[in-house]
Amino acid sequence: MKAWLNPKKVVCIVYVAAMFVVAMDATVLNVALQTISQELQVPPAASGALNVGYLVSLAIVLPVAGWLGDKWGTKRTFLLALALFTGASALCGLANNLTALTVFRVVQGIGGGLLTPVGIAMLFRTFPPQERAKVSRALILPIAVAPAVGPIVSGLLVEHFSWRWIFYVNLPIGIPALLFGILYLKEHKEPEAGRLDLPGLLLSAPGLAMMMYALSQGPMQGWNSPAILSTGVMGLILISALVAVELRVKQPLLDLRLLGDRLFRTTGLVAMFAAAGLLGMLYVFPLMYQNALHASALDTGLTTFPEALGLMLASQLVPWTYPRLGPKRVIIIGLLCTAAIFVLLSMIGSDTNPWLIRSLLFGVGIFLGHTVGAVQIAAFANIPPSSMGRASTWFTVQNRLGPAIGLAILSGILAAVGTSTVNATGGMEPNLLAYRAALIGAASFLLIGLCVALRIRDSDAAATIRKRAPVKTAEERPVQAEG
Repeated sequence: MKAWLNPKKVVCIVYVAAMFVVAMDATVLNVALQTISQELQVPPAASGALNVGYLVSLAIVLPVAGWLGDKWGTKRTFLLALALFTGASALCGLANNLTALTVFRVVQGIGGGLLTPVGIAMLFRTFPPQERAKVSRALILPIAVAPAVGPIVSGLLVEHFSWRWIFYVNLPIGIPALLFGILYLKEHKEPEAGRLDLPGLLLSAPGLAMMMYALSQGPMQGWNSPAILSTGVMGLILISALVAVELRVKQPLLDLRLLGDRLFRTTGLVAMFAAAGLLGMLYVFPLMYQNALHASALDTGLTTFPEALGLMLASQLVPWTYPRLGPKRVIIIGLLCTAAIFVLLSMIGSDTNPWLIRSLLFGVGIFLGHTVGAVQIAAFANIPPSSMGRASTWFTVQNRLGPAIGLAILSGILAAVGTSTVNATGGMEPNLLAYRAALIGAASFLLIGLCVALRIRDSDAAATIRKRAPVKTAEERPVQAEG
């Protein structure tokens, strides 16, 4: 029993469980929005507030997550965030009107915003650099499986039970993880955490929230909308001021000096562009498959699911490929092959064999899974434990901005080309060209990440590569004394 309760396994169990429910929650809601609108008797457009409230609250608390973990303790902060998220999930399921549901989604966003950076800091403080390739097998589970399972689980629950169960499903995972963490997680505080950087918080929280709002709502409200223009411009102004302020503060909330480490800076950018490409593809492809190729929602979910299986397999291979090829080759090969697959996906039609499509998506999981795994291992190679909280916060901020930017640009491509055209009889029919152009755009994000990855040096990540003991020759082996 003691072997199962050593600190490393405890951290892995709690981290994976918490991240799984957060990652799955990000994809379950979209499938149920129409049903929620009908049952609560609100216009479909009004239900979009559920996503907006979640994203904005998440962006507000994200900058302070690292400092809270360092000051209050990673265990206390992580478990408080998990309790908020799980409790808010139960309240979301009980909500009887849109206002209450939106408020509880905001509370969920606060918990979700704190969980990811504090969890990463907790994990990487527990595992030294040379062990992180092995622990990547645990890291990939919530990243790979949860987002892919989300739409399938949501569709089944909404169809056979109620939309409320898309929130209740978090409880059987969140509650045991919370109790297990209370009993067995060890506390860690940073004695040098310092005082709260109030100017940094007052600039970063509204700045990031406004940018996330503008990026997420711009494609729907129109980029010329006064609300989008004002929030987008104000967000940029606040973030620009934040950069100037944080470079002068001794202990900044978002430590931009960490970008002085070439490996952390480069891998962070690669992660951002990879996330923009992957989440962009997972947004565009289901739309194309359903709207242009006339597949059902369930068929679409089952067709995209092999991508998660590929990611899971990649997580088992990364500990073997990473030390042999080095992070630079693993990342570049993964991005290049995934970009090529995105281009192939843009060429499919109604007569394409579904198993070919599933094979391509499985390949996406294999290759991009290697990239994601290698980036996570290498990014924090040279970050000292005392800076891990702020480093994980900055890394998470970039990973949140990546998909937001990707979805905004790809939605803009769909709108510019037009997802429907007028046919010969004067009726409307889907325009496959728009979806193909958007998938090429998703591939372009990966190619930008590839160009950035060319600057990676394997020597910078030497601490994460476990050296194999050399095989001794016959002359070097000790001679055993005869009986």
